Amino acid sequence: MDVTDTSGTGTPGSTDAAGDGAVQYPRQWEADVVLADGGTVHLRPITPDDADQLIAFHSRLSDRTRYFRYFGPYPRMPKRDVDRFSQVDYRNRVALVAMLGDDIVAVGRFDRLGEQDSAEAAFVVEDGHQGRGLGSILLEHLAAAARECGLRRFVAEVLAENSAMVRVFRDAGYEIKRAMEEGVVHLEFAIDPTEQSVAVARAREEAAEARSVHNVLHPRAVAVIGASTDHAKIGHAVLANLLTADFAGPVYPVHPEHRAVRGVRAYPSVLEIPDDVDLAVVAVPAAGVDEVLDACLAKGVKVLVILSSGFSETGPSGRDVERRMVRSARAHGMRVVGPNALGVVNTDPGWRLNATLAPRLPGRGRTGFFCQSGALGVAILGVATERGLGLSTFVSAGNRADVSGNDLLQYWQTDSTTDVVLLYLESFGNPRKFARLARRLARMKPIVAVKSGRNAVRAGLAATSVQVDETSVQALFEQAGVIRVESVAQMFDTALLLAHQPLPSGDRVGIVGNSSALGMLAADVALAQGLRLAGDPVDVGAAAGPEEFAAAVRDAVVRDDVDALVTVFAPPVAVPGAEYARALREVLQEADAARSTPVVTTFLAAEGVPDELAVPGPDGTPAAGSVPSYPSPERAVLSLARVVRYAQWRAAPQGEFIRPDGIDHDRARSLVDGWLEDGERQLTDDEAVELLACYGIELTAFRKVAGAEAAADAAEELGLPVAVKSPSPQLRHRADLAGVRLDLRSTTAVRDAYDDMRKLSDTDEVYVQRMAPRGNSCVIDLRDDPSFGTLVAFGLSGVASELLGDKAYRAVPLTDTDVSGLVRAPRAAPLLTGYRGDEPADMVALEDLVHRVAILAEDLSEVRECALEPVLASSEGVFVAGARIVIAGSPSWPDTGPRRLR
Repeated sequence: MDVTDTSGTGTPGSTDAAGDGAVQYPRQWEADVVLADGGTVHLRPITPDDADQLIAFHSRLSDRTRYFRYFGPYPRMPKRDVDRFSQVDYRNRVALVAMLGDDIVAVGRFDRLGEQDSAEAAFVVEDGHQGRGLGSILLEHLAAAARECGLRRFVAEVLAENSAMVRVFRDAGYEIKRAMEEGVVHLEFAIDPTEQSVAVARAREEAAEARSVHNVLHPRAVAVIGASTDHAKIGHAVLANLLTADFAGPVYPVHPEHRAVRGVRAYPSVLEIPDDVDLAVVAVPAAGVDEVLDACLAKGVKVLVILSSGFSETGPSGRDVERRMVRSARAHGMRVVGPNALGVVNTDPGWRLNATLAPRLPGRGRTGFFCQSGALGVAILGVATERGLGLSTFVSAGNRADVSGNDLLQYWQTDSTTDVVLLYLESFGNPRKFARLARRLARMKPIVAVKSGRNAVRAGLAATSVQVDETSVQALFEQAGVIRVESVAQMFDTALLLAHQPLPSGDRVGIVGNSSALGMLAADVALAQGLRLAGDPVDVGAAAGPEEFAAAVRDAVVRDDVDALVTVFAPPVAVPGAEYARALREVLQEADAARSTPVVTTFLAAEGVPDELAVPGPDGTPAAGSVPSYPSPERAVLSLARVVRYAQWRAAPQGEFIRPDGIDHDRARSLVDGWLEDGERQLTDDEAVELLACYGIELTAFRKVAGAEAAADAAEELGLPVAVKSPSPQLRHRADLAGVRLDLRSTTAVRDAYDDMRKLSDTDEVYVQRMAPRGNSCVIDLRDDPSFGTLVAFGLSGVASELLGDKAYRAVPLTDTDVSGLVRAPRAAPLLTGYRGDEPADMVALEDLVHRVAILAEDLSEVRECALEPVLASSEGVFVAGARIVIAGSPSWPDTGPRRLR
């Protein structure tokens, strides 16, 4: 193959970037991406100014890499090729470069083949950066750019011996046609995303971002920049905490004047440290961070933990500084925790990392904790210590300019030392991604979350946050299986149970105690939380000794009808409470209850895990089988109820993302694209009917007419009986149904209804609609959250339901299980399933209708409003009597498209 033809043929007459300036640089294609080893690069379109970097990049390639890319010797890149490769038109000829600092480390390009919708794609990666996943990332971003340019297919020519590049194409998840001729593999494939290509990209993203967090928590060497001899400064505190924790690697204080800090040799700059530095803790004033950043970039530091404040929390100027800092760090391969962070902790004995401002750390445990607030983080760690809740890892991200809670979720998914995840969230950076990640993680490990900031977000997070209203947050957590609590105290109450006891297999609760009053209180709370009692509470009496108390516990915990046990204990006067505790622990160990039946107690009103109820782990800290204690029966049972609901969610079928039959997505897309030429608007009746028909949704036949005689004629055409409705929603949905006349069985009744309606309305038009079978009136609509996406809402119609907000919500996409749960979630839902002997509605048909609306929302993000009301659900089926649809330009959801960091 001739060298000058390897990049494709291009299109004659196309305007390139070196031409008359008509080409607009596609800034939306720029992206920071995480590589397979956790490092980062900056991806952007090539420009003519990159000519020198392109020549330097080519000179660093090995002869073998050049041969694989250009199919022959190509030691030098002549000027004509430099111009051709660096000057593109961003439509027919596109090239993306991966930048690490000021150097190009990879190039991917495509060139349109004549006037076709196909393009030839090619990649080359610098030898030292091969194996980091750059090829697959370039392919994803090139495919997205090509689709934006109207292309539908890629072709590629690869030498058969270039197995690594063949694998990049083969493993991307596209359906590829292959042919070989004279040692060259010809590949051809459509570039529209497939289910497999999306799954492959997300799996790679999750692995890469998990690896980047692993780098944060497992540094081999740490530098403290701003280490101080002044005990009042944060640089002194973090250095002291690193040394006190006995970090497994070397710690290097950095101070421009002192030769040593806390007896450890100091260096005037990070550049003068003789060894590699993986993590740098920055504790200098904000004004000095730029200089520190430059030195860390030059040193090759992998992670910055910035404790300093004075960035986005101070206003727009600080926000700009913070953004520039993060962009620069990512472009040089670094991740950033903070700024305004408390720091990071890894209690693994092999690392013993305490790079935080918190002097006291919880013991070793199997709970991971992410917290946005640095100031609150100190208090939270203190509470964890008091409660006896051990941690595996802890990250306080402060302003969360780079590393976020989503990154930690992906890390904990792969971390074998973490079983429970705790989140203190003030905002969401990418709520759609959070929902996807949390839903997958919660199937394996419980997530307990406190979500503050319901009405306001602190300034430091405003730059990297999106507001999500409370309804969307609740739907997000419920659907993802996240255990939501209202306070830090409730979070620890729940975490103690999850960390030490097994998940219950059901909702039947046994209660054993030595106080009837406490037993009844526990029973009342259990019933109020929807739990079932496994018989009456057992009261052994205030005079019962430790053996009698333990025997009653043993009898209860081995019963087949007890899924969880609550023990309520009031200390007697004569016998020390510790004897009861030891008896309780021993009997539970003998019964092997720790494997199957969770137990909570109110032992001596203690909070946490009392020593007498602890089962020590290898390091002496409370381990699995320890019994958590609560100050009151209410808190014990409330914690148990949260865990029961989570266990039920986890045990329920996950469901499948399926598409009902009879959906014509291509026609729906064509219709919406055509209508959008007129801008945002409400669809006409005919347009709404046509669009819904593409998804197999049929409206009960109707006509819109003007005049009494026209109404009568329409009634005869549709077939009596009919309904006559005002076009005004305000009249139709009034409690007295002033705008509706139902079950009209003659043309005379239709004329009279028209005359009555005309007196109420300011229009001559009315709807005449065939009567549907009587049933419960429901409403299905789409709720568009500009930051989160689309929610499908379902509820029964009526003033009472509207006043009480009796609607349920689920976020798209919906599984079949989600749909089934949605239609049964409103409090009034029993009316649909045969309440008080009524005939139940056709729930299969109702679920099918909701599912089709959800698929419409998933396919067409331009549908910003869609309300089906009323929907009449009866035993004869489901009938849609009204629809309202509004379309607008598609929003740019942050969890779609190729992999990129915020």
